[in-house]
Amino acid sequence: MGKRRKRGREEEVSNLSKKQKKHLKEFGEQHPFYDPVSNVQERTQQVELPDSSENESHSESEAESEEENTNMYQQLLATLKHVSDDDDEDDDDEEEDDGAQMEDENEQLVSDVDEDSEEGDEAVQEEDVGEGEEEGDDEEPTEPGDPTLEDGEQFTDNKHESKFSLETNFLEDDAEVPENEPAAPSVIVSADPFKQHVDRELEEHEINQITSNPKTTSSMKWPMLGQLAFSSSLTKVHPLSKPEKDTDLTKLRLRKPLDSTWPKANGSFLTGQSDPNFTPLQRELFTIMNSYKDLYYPSRMATAQGEEIRHVYCLHALNHVLKANSQVLNNNARRRDQKTGLDDDDHLRDQGLTRPKVLIVVPFRESALRVVQILISLMEVPGKKVDVSNKKRFKDEFGSEPEERPPNLKRPEDYEAIFAGNIDDHFRIGVSILQKSMRLYSPFYSSDILIASPLGLRTIIGSEGEKKRDFDFLSSIEVLIIDQADIYLMQNWEHVLLMMSHLNLQPTDSHGVDFSRVRMWNLSDWAKYYRQTLLFSALQDPQINSVFNKHCFNYSGQVAVRNMPVTGSISQVLVQLPHVFQRLEAESMLSVIDARFNFFTGKILPQYRDAIMSHTLIYIPSYFDYVRLRNYFKKEELNFTHICEYTDKAGISRARQFFLKGERQFLLVTERFHFYKRYMLRGIRNLIFYELPTYPHFYSEMCNMMKAWNKGEEATWTCTVLYSKYDAQRLAAVVGAERTAQMLQSKKNVHLFVTGENN
Repeated sequence: MGKRRKRGREEEVSNLSKKQKKHLKEFGEQHPFYDPVSNVQERTQQVELPDSSENESHSESEAESEEENTNMYQQLLATLKHVSDDDDEDDDDEEEDDGAQMEDENEQLVSDVDEDSEEGDEAVQEEDVGEGEEEGDDEEPTEPGDPTLEDGEQFTDNKHESKFSLETNFLEDDAEVPENEPAAPSVIVSADPFKQHVDRELEEHEINQITSNPKTTSSMKWPMLGQLAFSSSLTKVHPLSKPEKDTDLTKLRLRKPLDSTWPKANGSFLTGQSDPNFTPLQRELFTIMNSYKDLYYPSRMATAQGEEIRHVYCLHALNHVLKANSQVLNNNARRRDQKTGLDDDDHLRDQGLTRPKVLIVVPFRESALRVVQILISLMEVPGKKVDVSNKKRFKDEFGSEPEERPPNLKRPEDYEAIFAGNIDDHFRIGVSILQKSMRLYSPFYSSDILIASPLGLRTIIGSEGEKKRDFDFLSSIEVLIIDQADIYLMQNWEHVLLMMSHLNLQPTDSHGVDFSRVRMWNLSDWAKYYRQTLLFSALQDPQINSVFNKHCFNYSGQVAVRNMPVTGSISQVLVQLPHVFQRLEAESMLSVIDARFNFFTGKILPQYRDAIMSHTLIYIPSYFDYVRLRNYFKKEELNFTHICEYTDKAGISRARQFFLKGERQFLLVTERFHFYKRYMLRGIRNLIFYELPTYPHFYSEMCNMMKAWNKGEEATWTCTVLYSKYDAQRLAAVVGAERTAQMLQSKKNVHLFVTGENN
């Protein structure tokens, strides 16, 4: 036993640097600054330095100590109170020893060192996920109410806390100190948009203006974004300025290393571009993002343009986090070096009530994977790889294996882009970033960026009355990014509304925050007036518009892209077909549901009960309307079949065959079934849109399914569409804005369009 212990100490001593071995030989123990054990504070009594100021300690040890010992003692004093119980620092990259000459010294050192002083030392474990991390997850202490731990199902990296802790770290010696970070309190107004936004102290009357005054709106037109509407309730707000054509990244106030990594990370979109840094769309979007105004962009396509947008909002999110964290680390150094009291240092208020600053909401794991990959590429300085903890585990859980697909299986381009990769919609992950390192799977209260799906957040937030629920981690979100918002309409929009209602609420627990460092506007429960919201969608929808209008209170104002469709998707219908649009009257948004059902069952359906009107497909966007119609058809004993997103493969195949052969007169189909499957439904002669589709191109897709499966059948095809005045946006996307205005203002309730050509 003694030989094994001695051999272990020999291996530990051989791993020490020259400085550490010298200290061990002189004092009989390792220097406490390098000791990872949390109870090493008692050992500091053996260092023969008096408890006095830095100047006194330097003068008394002048004859015996080197200059580096004084610096080491200063670091020791600064870190004694913050030594972590779970310190996993990487080994210092020191010079290697001289081989055989040092072996004799190592044996002598081991014999002189007391055995008890070395029992608590542990080897530093690998940061990247590996074979050993999974076994130790259950044994590590976890924070009470940690939202990423649910019944032990999800892995959360509770290690590396000291390395990624904002409270116990400082700016590195070679780190850039921002120009806008003065060494002392200053009245100079910073040119950095980040500092301008977070440092402005709103007054009580300005908060009243935001909550009570109507917004003033101004319009402008930009080359790529098109028509913009800028609205704000405050008069003292910087107006929206046009993007500069100058390509100099220094003017954009990017935090290092983003100014050097961004051109390479974004290079795939810059082929043939005159601007070496941004595409025209990216430059206009980043101009708005960097001004910290809210943004609603409803023209985000799922194809290549979507990746352009994902890159630019990742740049903005990471830039925000790096600036916020560097401000905290810089202030940590000031507090360490400051000799006077800190009670009156309000200029050191630099953080929120909880650490998470950025929330990125994406629909699928594949989207989260791409976001993390972009963040890593933005952290990788040329010639030096970024240190990412748990990267392998992340790729295993968020990546996907290539699937074998039938060679004849064809889907539209937008479908392939949306459903590529891992499409699991229940996930959440914390990401902490500190200087040159990134940690995935960090506990939420130790994270800077949260990446989650609405369902993943919903299972944490819970419902009123549940015992296990937590939403304090959303209390200090400063940048909210909701990407591909239209897909959440196809999932469950209630999850989005629940998330929005729990943002920036006062936390129920302190979570160990230092209130002397918390910004006053966080303490005043004004965080929602400083939060920037970036909302990206493929279409304009009243529910998405409502989130942007009712849940965004940014004092810097809101920018919405308002481009009206000119032609509409009806122009993409290739078959010869008459389109009959029938307007129904409704007094309110709440009454339109019953009005549509009564209008359909009373006036539309009787026209199709005749056997001549067989092969009738009824397209129903809402699942609740689908259930209502299905029950009505059963009650009336109509000859029908039905398909929804919950129908199994056998049921889908049966229904398609019955409808194609004419054994069932009606086929009820939900919009979400078409969204998730995109099957070709053959045999359609009569098409009824119970409500206008959410996606405008679904209209033309359904109409183009009416291909001649028997010659001479084209003359009998029909298409009927129900709409009301509350469907103005969807109607404009189908027939165009100009025709929509005419149809809504006309005294006639029936309008006819004809597509296709006569042969």
